Amino acid sequence: MLQQDSNDDTEDVSLFDAEEETTNRPKKSKIRHPVASFFHLFFRVSAIVVYLLCELFSSSFIACMVTIILLLSCDFWAVKNVTGRLMVGLRWWNHIDEDGKSHWVFESRKASAQESKTVSEAESRIFWLGLIACPMLWVIFAFSALFSFRVKWLVVVIMGVVLQGANLYGYIRCKVGSRKNLTNMATSYLGKQFLRQNTGDEQTS
Repeated sequence: MLQQDSNDDTEDVSLFDAEEETTNRPKKSKIRHPVASFFHLFFRVSAIVVYLLCELFSSSFIACMVTIILLLSCDFWAVKNVTGRLMVGLRWWNHIDEDGKSHWVFESRKASAQESKTVSEAESRIFWLGLIACPMLWVIFAFSALFSFRVKWLVVVIMGVVLQGANLYGYIRCKVGSRKNLTNMATSYLGKQFLRQNTGDEQTS
């Protein structure tokens, strides 16, 4: 089913690919795509390790910067085009129509009874843990570089925040749906937290 968000020219569609594996396998916790799971973490973790340790092994800032940006670029491509589709059945991309208008498309596999059997709980945990934790680390590195006046490293850190943050935002949109759904979810969560806090205060008083 194709749904278009007229506010930001995005589309939420169902993901179906001919190369997807058959859906008659039972839902298991084991890793079904070990290579994809490995590379989902390898590039982004390697970029962080190089950023933390490169000054210990090399005095060349240019070499360190190029290495980190290459790792971040490889990670962006792999997560956006490969690991998201294989590990959790999500994908986001951009296309330009005949009128030259840009459209952002956020795809998700239909949550039918058969499709849900293809999901690996272990792979899903690995995917979302790596997707969320690493951008948070780059945000911490950004504040650290800013407050320690390591201005030359800010460019590298901002690249990490932008590239990995883009994948995080894209896959959240794939998972949640339109921007309106994302806003409604955040509002609902804050409302529940506020109600729970007020209920707790009334019980203590």
